[in-house]
Amino acid sequence: MELRPYQQEAREAVWNEWDDGHSRTLLVLPTGCGKTIVFAKITEDAVRKGGRVLILAHRSELLEQAADKLHKACGLGSAVEKADQTCIGSWFRVCVGSVQSLMRPKRLGKFPKDYFSTIIIDEAHHAISDSYQVILQHFSGANVLGVTATPDRGDKKNLGQIFDSLAYEYTLPQAIKEGYLTPIRALTIPIKIDMTGVGMSAGDYKPGDIATALDPYLNQIASEMEKHCKNRKTVVFLPLVKTSQKFRDILNSHGFRAAEVNGMSADREQVLQDFANNKYNVLCNSMLLTEGWDCPDVDCVIVLRSTKVRALYCQMVGRGTRLAPGKDHLLLLDFLWHTEKHELCRPACLICEDAEVQQKMTENLEAAIGVPIDLEIAEQQASSDVVADRESRLAEQLEAVKMRKSKLVDPLQYEMSIQSQELSGYIPAFGYEVKPPTEDQRKQLEKKGINPDAVETAGKAEQILKTIAHRQQEGLATPKQIRCLERYGFQHVGNWQFESAKNLIDRIAANGWRVPRGVTPKEYVPPAPNPKREIVLNDVWTTI
Repeated sequence: MELRPYQQEAREAVWNEWDDGHSRTLLVLPTGCGKTIVFAKITEDAVRKGGRVLILAHRSELLEQAADKLHKACGLGSAVEKADQTCIGSWFRVCVGSVQSLMRPKRLGKFPKDYFSTIIIDEAHHAISDSYQVILQHFSGANVLGVTATPDRGDKKNLGQIFDSLAYEYTLPQAIKEGYLTPIRALTIPIKIDMTGVGMSAGDYKPGDIATALDPYLNQIASEMEKHCKNRKTVVFLPLVKTSQKFRDILNSHGFRAAEVNGMSADREQVLQDFANNKYNVLCNSMLLTEGWDCPDVDCVIVLRSTKVRALYCQMVGRGTRLAPGKDHLLLLDFLWHTEKHELCRPACLICEDAEVQQKMTENLEAAIGVPIDLEIAEQQASSDVVADRESRLAEQLEAVKMRKSKLVDPLQYEMSIQSQELSGYIPAFGYEVKPPTEDQRKQLEKKGINPDAVETAGKAEQILKTIAHRQQEGLATPKQIRCLERYGFQHVGNWQFESAKNLIDRIAANGWRVPRGVTPKEYVPPAPNPKREIVLNDVWTTI
């Protein structure tokens, strides 16, 4: 099976991390982007190198899915470590194992500590739990790969306690832009659901409390669904089984062909097959279908099981992001959830890393009630709005510090000047990233014009230095130039070419360090750069 370009890049990145000594690394791919195929190929690589591979998961469906993909993609058979089945004594070099079975001391003790050379954890956001840790500690010498869909920022930070590095991350916007997942349109529904009385448990909203808050609105929601998804194939996520069953009955009374599945459904496989074959057009469930189930032609998702865990929200919406013939987008119905805190996952969480952009995008979507909005377009507008707001705040900051004589640029000012979401949204998580900057990093930052005392971590220092190096290659203004010109009130200097900034600074210097006559800083637009091939070396513009 030929891998897609990003899948091959992910495969190579994982091996590079292991070769560089990062024995526990993380791979992040959105739902629907073939993470099982990628780790199947990595499994094949490990077997070719003579090792044994353990694939860990917490649900039978995931184990079966992994075994099936291994066989189809690589021709590899696998043994099973679950219930009364064991891989000990098997000639297969791959084992798919249940965490619940393998974590038991008596069972785990039968394995030599070096029995597996590689361990792959499917749905790795579960790896924080003690059950996984017992297994990883036993096979402490193995290379470990954790595979997950896009985790929320909190998850990524927690996973940093287990994994040494992030080998590769492919984002939902990238997958949509490159045509591997379907575009998503969010539709805000004008039903204000009061969540203020919902409590918390284990870091998320209590399902029972959500069900209580949701119950008075179920008939209204069904009526809104009649307007927007009568002719769509819809999956609805609800907080409790009894709520899911009640909503199924309400939908059927509104003319839908609705079914419900849960962990205790004796006819679950038949219902899922009937839904796939279009006998039903709505499928209600309570958290059952978040992992290990695919139905590509689902073109509408409704999340009525509100959550603050981004990974879970992505999993639910991911049931509808796969491509299918005749499907040109996924419709995501969203409601006016009324909560005192802005921590409930909304459509903006799928596509925005920056919390400020998320909040602005949510506000914009709510202002467009009843109109489906493409998430990419909404994110671009929100980013533009936030940039404008940041520029306004930056202008206030510059006004406050314009009398300072410091030659070094504050990193926050630099981030806002170049409008870098990568820097402003960066959170250190892995290994050395959370440590203070090294002495060499501090020297490099100061040399480039950045105040090292305002950079708290080695990871942030590395990101700033990489950004400066990339901008040098692109021939863009340096931190020192940005600092100099913004003190005079010039706008958007972070987007200027090096040559344009240099020429204007030379003019100001020649005029006794005063702005030349006829130049209005807030309105000034630099002329187009000379179309010669030029590069920047240590703040010096060189023509080749």
